[in-house]
Amino acid sequence: MIQITIFQDSEHKASGIELNGHAGYGEEGYDIVCAAVSALALNTVNSIEQFTDDVFTGEAAEDGGFLSFHLDGSISAGSRLLMDSLILGLTNIRDEYGAEYINIRFKEV
Repeated sequence: MIQITIFQDSEHKASGIELNGHAGYGEEGYDIVCAAVSALALNTVNSIEQFTDDVFTGEAAEDGGFLSFHLDGSISAGSRLLMDSLILGLTNIRDEYGAEYINIRFKEV
């Protein structure tokens, strides 16, 4: 199961995300749930880096089973939109394939 923690402020504005684990959907190497989650998360990080001036920290495991990303300081409207889009995509994947593959929780920071 992929454990996802979305870090947000008291106004429910996301400032970071951590993903840990593998979905276990189908055969290893052909896990479309893991692939979809990874593509969304990495594209979000790359888009924030490419299209905004926002500062962030991040790390990822070489095996793909872990990603941590946190925006630092003030967060632009562009990064907020990208984070909201990521959350929408992850929620849609969970709803489509099932909560037994993806667990999403929100944590106020």
